[in-house]
Amino acid sequence: MSKKNDTPALILALLVTLGLLGGGAWLLAKQFGGGGGGGTSNWPSLNKGGGNPGGGTVTLSNGDRSIVPTPSSPQKQAALQAYAQGNYAEAAQQFGAALQQSPNDPESVIYRENALAVNGSTLTIGASLPLGSDPNGALEMMRGIAQAQKEINNAGGINGQKLLITLADDNNDNATAQTVAQNFGQDASVIGVVGPYSSGVSIATLEAYQAAQLPNISPISTSVELSNASPYFFRTVPSDYIAARALAEHALNKLQRQQAIVYFSSNSAYSKSLKGEFATAFSLGGGQVISEVDLSQSGISIGNTLSNAEQQGADVIVLLPNTGTLNQALQVIAVNQQALPILGGDDVYSATTLEVGRSEAEDMVVAIPWHIDASPDPNFPNSSRSLWSATVNWRTALSYDAVQAIAEGLRINPSREGVQQALKSPSFQTQGASGAIRFLPSGDRNASIQLVTVKPGSGPGGYTFVPVP
Repeated sequence: MSKKNDTPALILALLVTLGLLGGGAWLLAKQFGGGGGGGTSNWPSLNKGGGNPGGGTVTLSNGDRSIVPTPSSPQKQAALQAYAQGNYAEAAQQFGAALQQSPNDPESVIYRENALAVNGSTLTIGASLPLGSDPNGALEMMRGIAQAQKEINNAGGINGQKLLITLADDNNDNATAQTVAQNFGQDASVIGVVGPYSSGVSIATLEAYQAAQLPNISPISTSVELSNASPYFFRTVPSDYIAARALAEHALNKLQRQQAIVYFSSNSAYSKSLKGEFATAFSLGGGQVISEVDLSQSGISIGNTLSNAEQQGADVIVLLPNTGTLNQALQVIAVNQQALPILGGDDVYSATTLEVGRSEAEDMVVAIPWHIDASPDPNFPNSSRSLWSATVNWRTALSYDAVQAIAEGLRINPSREGVQQALKSPSFQTQGASGAIRFLPSGDRNASIQLVTVKPGSGPGGYTFVPVP
């Protein structure tokens, strides 16, 4: 086997930067739903200028200002101003006009629904989003939230009451998210919350949501540390326990590989959780993790880590980065040059992976909760494509499911404690984009994992993710 070096990784780093500054953003928007509109400010009706233990202010809105960090169109600016002035009919009309210009903007969809609903009887759900640090991930969540809200309100609402959504930018930061949780907790109109995004932030906000007796459902947080963590925490995404076993089984039984090198990030609760669960499952199946490499550490030579692992007998690479170390994981793909098969966690499921990895990423297998081409609900893929003029991913689908779960709880008992008790009930079940939504006593989603692989296609860089048969 040829000796690896880090030259491709240096080239890759330049490509990542150029791609993200140039056409990469458009490709992200087209394939996975990036883009949107709006400047950033604070929502006055929820703790205007509210203190943030980490410094700065908390950004929240239900229609009077944009929290999405991209410029607003003139129509959207007019809509935000009309909403702030209490002219909700004008706001709804202008948000509709803004959507004619930018149909892929979930914030305008949510605010238009709010403007149409606010003068009547409403039920309010909060959304804790990582807009400041991961705007594409936040927008993916927002599209699922917006689609569920629109469908529920178009069907007459929840027992005749329309659904109103309050958006909050938690910046995927522990202190900021705790302040967001406290703001939601203090607002008696907020009955449930969708979010937060990352496992670490969800862990950090458990106490605040429980203190307010406010149920929250994360569509993204997968760490096993969140199982049984709070009676008010739920998730529509399966835990790392499920994903790790799917990856280990594929490596051992499908690829017939038993010696793994694992790349992870020690700064991420999600990444550490998935690494630990994979190592356990792989070992129980007869495999061995012979090397672990922390991508969050500086000065790592990817070429050296791969060469050393191969000398020890490594026959499979497992990439378990978080969003912040995805670029380092992509360097592994480039340096490997397809010498060893690669498996990946759900943060590898990214348009950037396709755009940058291209042929070097072909045949890589990634574990995700849902894929549009294998959706249990045949209606959701069509309705989402129609609404967004794009193909949505699992973050959108499971955010949609989180709203549907809270909405079903509201139908049973429209109070915080009522929703919490409904979600905890063994008989609770409702339908979502990813099939039946049921929660285990731990708060975990009772669901399976979908394996996907990279193949040539119409996505970024000429490649796409397709379901593994």
